[in-house]
Amino acid sequence: MSVPQHVAIIMDGNGRWAQRQGKGRVAGHRAGVETVRSTVTTARELGIKALTLFAFSSENWKRPPEEVSVLMDLFMFVLTREVNRLHKHNIRFQLIGDKQRFSQKLQEKIIEAEQLTKNNDAMVLSVAANYGGRWDITQACQKIAQQAVNGQISLDAINEQMLNNHIQLSQLPELDLLVRTGGDYRISNFLLWQAAYAEFFFTEKLWPEFDADAFKQALEAFTQRERRFGQTGEQVRGI
Repeated sequence: MSVPQHVAIIMDGNGRWAQRQGKGRVAGHRAGVETVRSTVTTARELGIKALTLFAFSSENWKRPPEEVSVLMDLFMFVLTREVNRLHKHNIRFQLIGDKQRFSQKLQEKIIEAEQLTKNNDAMVLSVAANYGGRWDITQACQKIAQQAVNGQISLDAINEQMLNNHIQLSQLPELDLLVRTGGDYRISNFLLWQAAYAEFFFTEKLWPEFDADAFKQALEAFTQRERRFGQTGEQVRGI
């Protein structure tokens, strides 16, 4: 199977999965961690070069404080437990998003994980936390505007490529496939810029149910798509 080079996943449905099991929402988040491990393993085995996971949006701070607190504790736990495994399998870890709202201890743990794995080149695992697509575009514009104010660039030099260079994940392959679990058909402010020509795959499966077979089904669907990038189907097929 020909696999996409860069896959992003909106991991939705942990809370609903837990409720269906008669458990608290936190149990769903813990079950979701196991799915993350399975998905990373499958992606690495299949030769996907970049996997980006939406873990916590900038809007998720609005959730009940106790749930947010548990999510932060779980994030710290996973970073502590999993980073050596990622390193062992030659996977580079990075976090994308505004890190400033996290605790100092968590920020330090993120930096530690990124430093440990920075030279690994089998796959890049990007975790989006306190991330939003609008924030991403805004921060890129702010950086470019500051360069213009400083006289480092002219207004005429600002173009699509320059903006792209300041967007998160710009150093990775273009996003090929965006998957969302949980049955909703929206991208919820995730990778707005990067998803311009990505293929979308939506599944009713809740995130803890998204096993290796479900992931492979999404990848198989991707291989059936004709990606035209503005051309006609005849041009793409060389007819």
